[in-house]
Amino acid sequence: MSKKNEDFKMTIAKKDEKTDIKIKKVYEHEGERVKTGIPGFDELVLGGIPRGKIVLLSGTPGTCKTIFGLQFLYNGATMFNEKGLFVTIEERVEGLKEQARQFGWDFDSLEKQGIIKLLRLDSANIKGITSKEIMKYAQRNNVKRLVLDSLSALAINTPNVYSEGKSMSDIKVMQFIYCFINDLKKDGMTTFLISQTQGDELSRDSVSEFTCDGIVYIKYENLGGEYSRHLMIRKMRETKHSEDIHPIEISKDGLILHKLNE
Repeated sequence: MSKKNEDFKMTIAKKDEKTDIKIKKVYEHEGERVKTGIPGFDELVLGGIPRGKIVLLSGTPGTCKTIFGLQFLYNGATMFNEKGLFVTIEERVEGLKEQARQFGWDFDSLEKQGIIKLLRLDSANIKGITSKEIMKYAQRNNVKRLVLDSLSALAINTPNVYSEGKSMSDIKVMQFIYCFINDLKKDGMTTFLISQTQGDELSRDSVSEFTCDGIVYIKYENLGGEYSRHLMIRKMRETKHSEDIHPIEISKDGLILHKLNE
């Protein structure tokens, strides 16, 4: 073999090696996933939510959004040793714990261990620095997972919104929610923001579906099968995801996602 051909092969080999390294780095980046531990969900996003992303969890009342959020935090603490924070505006902390107990999730014990914190945010005290206060708590306590219930209640209680006209109020709500979500993005927590909706809308604030990195939409609808609640991933940045509808089962251990034809 001529020296010219040998040099050519060595050049190709080096290029292939560099390509392999780049591909490996891409896969390593894709491997930075946060598993929800909810049966049937993680496989829909290639193994979990990309770490640090903010996901809008939207749906009509009675679609198990709060249970989904609680299960995400509980599994994070018990399966993956990740600290979690649940911020509630609408429900009492004890009411959330009662919901969790029906699935055998002991949040009292996890709070005593300092792994999970359930925090009630008084709507009267919501202000422009609310997101920064949440971030400060998260940083002090090394929180990796955050759930806010709900973004809709936060929007209703937007600071300094008066009755000077619906259009001006809507703009202030959108600005507040936009800034709130972007502030949370700076901290790197993997976050679910619960949003109460009506009909087929994705949010009540008309901006969070664009600002959030992902949208998980749950609908209560009878499609003639065994289950009435169905989940669809409408978007998820930095990963491929299922675009199918997935029935949700409420089992004694929590939520389970199925395939439509199961």
